[in-house]
Amino acid sequence: MDIQLISLQLFSGIALGAILIMLALGLSIIFGILGVVNFAHGSFFMVGAYAGVFFLTYTGNFWWALLLAPLVVGVLGLGVERLLIRPLYGRPVDDPILLTFGLSYILVEAVRILFGTDGVPFDTPAALRGVTNIGVGYFPTYRLFVIGVVAAVLVALWLVLEKTRIGLIVRAGARDPQIMRVLGVDIQQLWLVVFGIGIGLAALGGVLAAPMRTVNPEMGNFVLSEAFVVTVIGGMGSLLGSVVAGLLVGIVVNMTSLFAPEMATIAMFAFMALVLLVRPHGLFGKPGFGT
Repeated sequence: MDIQLISLQLFSGIALGAILIMLALGLSIIFGILGVVNFAHGSFFMVGAYAGVFFLTYTGNFWWALLLAPLVVGVLGLGVERLLIRPLYGRPVDDPILLTFGLSYILVEAVRILFGTDGVPFDTPAALRGVTNIGVGYFPTYRLFVIGVVAAVLVALWLVLEKTRIGLIVRAGARDPQIMRVLGVDIQQLWLVVFGIGIGLAALGGVLAAPMRTVNPEMGNFVLSEAFVVTVIGGMGSLLGSVVAGLLVGIVVNMTSLFAPEMATIAMFAFMALVLLVRPHGLFGKPGFGT
């Protein structure tokens, strides 16, 4: 096996992992702060891709689509939290699970009605077409761009959470929301913003993934299972775990597809089982978190 081919496959795994990181980050943020397991996350990923198609069609500019789609879908997430999720706080964990599960079907059917059931192409912007020499071979320029965007989002998210007062409030609210209420913090407003950010991250992942796959109403279904695998491996609610697990799962899937393509999907779940056997709460999860 050529070392160059293996190296390029590793980079492809990192590019896949970057998309999974965007999804898993949104899931982890929402679960870590709100305690809500969002089964509609894959559908918001899909809605983000279609929003990207819409803005690309009407502006003719990929960069506007990349900016506007996550913002618009994030605002949709704000409405979902305010009208649907908020009334379920304090109720059994099954209630928001069932609600988001039903919401995912509503979103898929709504997209089918508006855009049809056939796949919609999403052209790679001209500036990002072609390949780039990365030292070990030529790699698609757009995939390098995806890795760069996700890296920039991670840095920005880390700076906000670790270096700002808002980040301090978010981290404190995740640990003890009752104390934050006593201190006069509007915890429900915090949850509203956090849910919107989590949904916006899923939508951004959808826009980034759109040029690499056909945009269709079912595209969020399988990617949701991948995102949950990443979240479980990393540890529920752990942002660092989402990043590390996303990269590991992307590499495992791509390397397996190189040697045994038919085993690629199975390898992802086998890897999750192996991690959970060694660390039942995930790589960076904490016992009892979210209970």
